[in-house]
Amino acid sequence: MRHRTYMWLIDPERPPELPRAIRPLARFDPRDHFDGDQPSIRAGLDRFLAARGVDLAGGPVVMLTHARVLGHVFNPLTLYWCHTPDGEQVCVVAEVHNTYGERHAYLLRPDARGVARTGKEFYVSPFFPVDGAYRMRLPAPDGRLDLAVRLERADGRPFTATVRGIRRDANPRSLLREALRHPWSTLAVSAAIRLHGIRLYLRGLPVQPRPGNRPQENER
Repeated sequence: MRHRTYMWLIDPERPPELPRAIRPLARFDPRDHFDGDQPSIRAGLDRFLAARGVDLAGGPVVMLTHARVLGHVFNPLTLYWCHTPDGEQVCVVAEVHNTYGERHAYLLRPDARGVARTGKEFYVSPFFPVDGAYRMRLPAPDGRLDLAVRLERADGRPFTATVRGIRRDANPRSLLREALRHPWSTLAVSAAIRLHGIRLYLRGLPVQPRPGNRPQENER
């Protein structure tokens, strides 16, 4: 399944300030990330890191995410590249959202190639239980974006997702152009995932029971 869309690469402490007339096309709400109860996305990230013994000392963060469009947002994967004040990368945080309104974040330590591994801890797809491990290729974005997430289980590698893109400057004209090309972009992503799930179910793929929420998996 392929899906064309656009994402934002921003500083979560200082999201873009858009003209009032087009703000509904791109809003970055702290309630959509982490516990959702902090005054800013950066504050939520810092609290998540502090609970795991990581202090960026105010260092810069680059965030890749979907914005809230016309009141709706769905972020299958939001990434945060976290640095010290002198620019050294400390870690990457991968925040995963499922279609049940839950989310869970992973603290990752990519190697020199940008590759990190972590155990799967969160129910994402109704066709896979919460087991196995992720292999993520997360090189820091520059002019191009080339990411990959692969689920590895004892019986094989049943799932791989890639995100590729070209970096472009954001301005009111480019935002309007993308909004016209991809109307209700995040709603389209959510709908495409659900449609793909229906197709798999009709093909007879068994559904795995959904476990109860853990504290970090906030259902809204």
